[in-house]
Amino acid sequence: MSDHIQSRREGHVLVIRIARPDKKNALTVDMYAALADAIAGAEADRDVRAIVLLGSEGSFCAGNDIGDFLSRPPHDEDAPVVRYLRALARSTVPLVAGVDGDAVGIGTTTLLHCDLVFVTARAKLRLPFVNLGLVPEAGSTLLLPRVLGHVRAAELIMLGDPFDGARAVELGIANHVVAPEALEADVMDVAARIAAQPPSAMRESKRLLKGDVAALEARILEEVRIFTAQLSSPEAREAFTAFMEKRKPDFSKIA
Repeated sequence: MSDHIQSRREGHVLVIRIARPDKKNALTVDMYAALADAIAGAEADRDVRAIVLLGSEGSFCAGNDIGDFLSRPPHDEDAPVVRYLRALARSTVPLVAGVDGDAVGIGTTTLLHCDLVFVTARAKLRLPFVNLGLVPEAGSTLLLPRVLGHVRAAELIMLGDPFDGARAVELGIANHVVAPEALEADVMDVAARIAAQPPSAMRESKRLLKGDVAALEARILEEVRIFTAQLSSPEAREAFTAFMEKRKPDFSKIA
C-alpha cells in the first residue's frame, strides 16, 4: 500500500485520490499496486456502485515517476502497473474522473477507461510516449482510434503535443469543462447519481459498452511487451538522458 493513494467511501461511492502533489502526482510502483488493489477491490464489492478518481492540489497525474520507473521497470504480467491496467480493463464499476492540471502519459490513457470525465480549462493532457522512445500503454493504441478515429489518434501519439481541457471535450476524451473550484463537487454529484441507479443494470450496461475485454487485455499486454523492450533501446536511453540533462534529444544518428 502507498500513502500517496488515498481511498475513502461515501455511501456507495469509492473515492480514490492520487496524493503526491510535490511530484505532480507522478506514479511509483507502490502507487500502481495501491491503485490496482483499490479498483479490483471495488469490482469484488457489490456495495460499491461507482468509483471516483481524483488528483490533488492542481494536478491529476504527471505520468510515471521516471527515476522509480527506470529502477523498477515491469518485467512480467504481475508487475503492479500491469495489474492496474488489467484492473481498469476488467472493471464493470462505473468510473468517473476529475482532471485538473497535468494529465501526462498514464494520466491521459487512464481516462480512456473512464465512463465520465470532467476537466478544467487548465487541464493539460499529453501522450509523450514516442517522444521518449517508447510506445503507448493502457490499451490506448486500441481505444484512442476507436474514440477519435485514426488520424486524430495518430496526431496525439506521434507528435505528443499537449492539449487542454476544451480540446479533450472536443475530441471525445472528456464530457465537460468545469471550473476548478467546482470540479470535485460536480464529479461527486454525478457519481452519486450513478450510484443511485439500479446496480446490476448499471454494471451490465458498462460491460456491454466496453465491448471485447479480451481483445483490450491482449492489446495491453502487447503494448507492455514492446514498451519494456523499448526501455533498453538506444533511442529511449537518449530520450531519458536528454530529459534528465534538460536538453533536446538527438535521434539523428539512431537507425
